[in-house]
Parts: sequence; C-alpha cells; structure tokens
Amino acid sequence: MVKQKRKIKFDWQVAVMLGYFGFIIYSLIFKFPPGRAIVKNFWSFLIYMLKILPFAFILIGLFEVWVKKETIVRHMGEESGARGFFWAILLAGTTVGGVIVAFPIAYTLYHKGAKLSVIFTYIGASAVCRVPMTIFEASFLGLKFTLIRLFTSLPLLIFSSIILGNYFEKRGYQIKAGK
Repeated sequence: MVKQKRKIKFDWQVAVMLGYFGFIIYSLIFKFPPGRAIVKNFWSFLIYMLKILPFAFILIGLFEVWVKKETIVRHMGEESGARGFFWAILLAGTTVGGVIVAFPIAYTLYHKGAKLSVIFTYIGASAVCRVPMTIFEASFLGLKFTLIRLFTSLPLLIFSSIILGNYFEKRGYQIKAGK
C-alpha cells in the first residue's frame, strides 16, 4: 500500500492573524510603544463596534422584514429615476454607524430590487451626508462651507454612481449571496 502525501494548504488569513497577535504579544511583553498604541486602538474600536453593531443588525433585520420588495422596486428600482437617488440620499442621511451599517443595508436593497447606481449612491451618501455629521460640521466649519460641500459632493456622487452602475449592469454583475 502506497501512502499519499497530504497537501497542506497555506491560509494567508490565518498567517496574518497569527502575525498580528504575535506582534501584539511581543509589544506587550517588551513595551514596544507602537504596538501598545495598536492594542489601545484595537480595544477602543472593539468597544465601539460592540456598542453599535448589535442594535444596527436588529434594525437591519427589521428593515429586511418590514420593507416590502415592491416598495423598494417602486422607489429605488430600475424605473425610479431621480426619485431613487433622492430616497437613497435620504436613507443614507439617517443611517447610524456610517458605512459599517451601510453595506448590509445596501446588500438588502440589492436583493429587494434596487438599481445598482442607486445602491452606490446610498453607500457614498452614507459616508458623505449623515445628519449628525452634517450638523457637527456646520457648527464647526460654518453653514456656508457645509452647504457648498453637500451641493458639490452629492451631484458628483450621483454622477459617478450612475457611471459605475451602468458599467456593472452592462457586464451582468450580480452580488452573490453570502456563504
């Protein structure tokens, strides 16, 4: 009987994670300042994520269940026109958590029938025009600056979303379901 050699598959993700945690342990043992700063930032970000994500995923789940596919198709689908971009910007303005929450909502919008260009507008707008961020910006940099930024960035965002959406739709792009 001949024994076959098993192929060992190298997993880059595991290697990177092991290297990261090895660096963290080294930094904590030998008091390496950049590594200690990384640990501090990691814990800060982890606590932030644990505060926001559970509630965000509950809201995303409710969005998936409560908002009907027909509603998304009518307001953000292929025939929506400019109205779809308006709804995408309005929804993005009220999204809490920024793009961390925007990507799962964009995934839901896609599977409920929203047009790709509207989804790209939603993702971009969730990074550009959230209401709390806009109020904060206006209070520090002035209302004039905030309005100029919004009226400059939103048309460019919509224009680039249309170009990107058309590009992907012509090539038959589809977002696959998760594993």
